[in-house]
Amino acid sequence: MGLCDEGPIIVVYPEGVWYRRVQLSDVSEIVERHLGHEEPVEWLVWRDTSAMKAMAADHGEKFHAAMEAREKAGTLPEHLNQLIRSFMPSRCLLTALELDLFTAVGDGASAEQAGAKINASARATAMLLHALVALGLLSKSGDTYQNTPESDRFFVQGSKDNHRNGLLHNANIWHRWSTLTEAVRKGGSIPIDRARTPEWTKDFIASMQHHAKDRAPLVVNALGTANVRRILDLGGGSGIYSIAFAQANPEVKCEILDLPEVVPLTTEYVSRAGVQSQVSIRAGNMLADDLGSGYDLIMLNAICHMFSEEQNRHIFRRARTALAPNGRLVVQDFILNPDKTGPLHAVLFSINMLVGTESGASYSEQEYTDWMNDAGLRDVRRVNLPGPSDLIVGRASKPDREPR
Repeated sequence: MGLCDEGPIIVVYPEGVWYRRVQLSDVSEIVERHLGHEEPVEWLVWRDTSAMKAMAADHGEKFHAAMEAREKAGTLPEHLNQLIRSFMPSRCLLTALELDLFTAVGDGASAEQAGAKINASARATAMLLHALVALGLLSKSGDTYQNTPESDRFFVQGSKDNHRNGLLHNANIWHRWSTLTEAVRKGGSIPIDRARTPEWTKDFIASMQHHAKDRAPLVVNALGTANVRRILDLGGGSGIYSIAFAQANPEVKCEILDLPEVVPLTTEYVSRAGVQSQVSIRAGNMLADDLGSGYDLIMLNAICHMFSEEQNRHIFRRARTALAPNGRLVVQDFILNPDKTGPLHAVLFSINMLVGTESGASYSEQEYTDWMNDAGLRDVRRVNLPGPSDLIVGRASKPDREPR
């Protein structure tokens, strides 16, 4: 508005009384007299409306002149600058999480103390700490840094709502995204010198657990448990969706099929939820191993984006033969608009699959519908959920005898 030179400015509504050049020592008087007794503090009131309008108009003219000069000079717009540099704050936070710096800061630490705990240079640690303060993730008093309430809650090991382990998966993704240029040239993911270790798998499953924790009850409510007794959860990961169904209906029996390296982690999550009697787990490959038969519900939660179109068609055909009559195949995923240019989260996730898988992608509602129809599923419909992902549900009227 162009009035900053007269600040700090306070405006009290509904009267619309303006105060200018307010100091900390003035606040108690404004609160007591104006807010408490509706008596403006006259010596601070700014009533010169003509001067205010003149300053605002002058500022507006200068601003537009500056914008015209930038345009004429071909200066890069600020929003493009911000977009290009947006990786910088992200990388600072990811590095802090990788180093477990928030835990090292704890209740308060100097740069030297925090650096020693994470086995890092004191000078470089101080620079990163300064960046985290600037980002509002730490505070600083003298030489001591402290966690903010948010960072203390979500980033410190041992806190009730600690998300660090799950968020480390994003640090792993970072290295994949660095290969995007070559992945576009090649048409698929580029091998990188970072093996998928047990720690990587643990972080990945923890990340999926955090993302799905609030969504699982929504999926159960959307699908219901009436006439659902047997569920096959393909690539169930932490088992969060099977756990949610088991907790919603004690008569439901769920079977989770996932890769051998994931099964011990799934077992731990299921045991922690106390639903071992309802949820069984087996190691296998959904593309090749026997799926079983007679399921009322087969779920593919955040799975299809990892596979190509032909692989998904193959899975849908196999799932249909494993369904009981009137059983349902349920896909939950980020679903693209028909022209595949939105929504933004689904488009960006498709890029994530480009750099992270050989042939995965995000897909549109029409693609999922066509694949289900071709597999012999009928009454295909979309179920919109709050948040970034939705459901595509198809029903089997008469399953084949033998899987294809």
